[in-house]
Parts: sequence; structure tokens; C-alpha cells
Amino acid sequence: MITLGNDCLLFEMHNGESVPLSAEMITVELTGNQSSYFDAHFIHHAAQAVFHYFKHDLGRLTVSVGEFAGALEAVLRGFGVQATDANPPGRPEVIESDLQQLASESGSGCELFFFPRLRDEMRQNLQKSPGVLRLRGLRPCVKHLAGAQRWSRRCQVLHDRIVEFIRQSLCIEPRQKNCALVVE
Repeated sequence: MITLGNDCLLFEMHNGESVPLSAEMITVELTGNQSSYFDAHFIHHAAQAVFHYFKHDLGRLTVSVGEFAGALEAVLRGFGVQATDANPPGRPEVIESDLQQLASESGSGCELFFFPRLRDEMRQNLQKSPGVLRLRGLRPCVKHLAGAQRWSRRCQVLHDRIVEFIRQSLCIEPRQKNCALVVE
């Protein structure tokens, strides 16, 4: 068994998979009206503080993504960020897409087909005006596209490219201003 690094926590995903992440690997993005109040460094430091709280103050080795997000939300709420109603009448609460499935449909090692397919999927989902757009399975998607069994530097580079592509696609597509994006 491989031991967990001193600077890592195991994040439990919704599908039961646990992913080791350090505080530096955590990316948080705010959308909507509140996003302009804080710069990226502030958000990054808030996420690091929540990470430190679970790792050192509570002595935890594992934390669910939901627990971490809830704690981060509480911290940000303390600085004046208020959660908005993500489910007004007549709007779906959450629309999900499976990135691993999109990668499988694109073929192994076929990034050329994956990115246009991802943009189409996001466009279709954003047209439904969701309160939350959730893209799950990023890690298995990256490993499939990279043709890797284990996480590598190449996987991390591809991971970062996909996240940046998602951000750019979200900025390009017309959407409701209260739509939140979750990538896991």
C-alpha cells in the first residue's frame, strides 16, 4: 500500500473513488454576482485554510467533496458571500454530464474529438438554464484520453487543459448568471 503524503488529503468523490489532493491542487471558482468581489488569491487562501482545518485541526485523512465545499461555503459566507437560490421555480436544480462517458465516446487518445463533443454537451446543458451544471468524472476521463493506468505529469497537463477549456467554454456560451459550475 502506498502511504499518503503529509501534504495530502483523500477526497471522497460521489462515485466512491478517493483522490489524493494537496492544498495546492484544489481549484475553486466562484460564478455569478459574488465572483467579482474576491480575487483568485483570496479564494485560494480560503481553500487552503479549509484544507488545513480538516488536515491539521481535525486530524482527518479523508474528507468528502461535499464536506469540503460546505466548509468553504461557510468560510466565504463569513466574508459576505451569500449562496443564491439555485432552484427558482421552473428551473432544474442540477444538470449533470459524465466526462468519462464523453471520453469513451470520443475514443482512446482522441482529444481531437473530445473537446468539440464537450463544448456541444455544455452548450446543450446551458440552454436548459440550470441552477448548477455538474461535470463529473474528470480524473477517469483524463486517464482514458491519455491512455494511462496511473496518474502522470502528462495526465496533469491534460487535466489543466480540460479545466481551462471548460472555463473558456462557459465564458463564451450565453447562460443564466446564477448558474454554478462544478467539475469533479
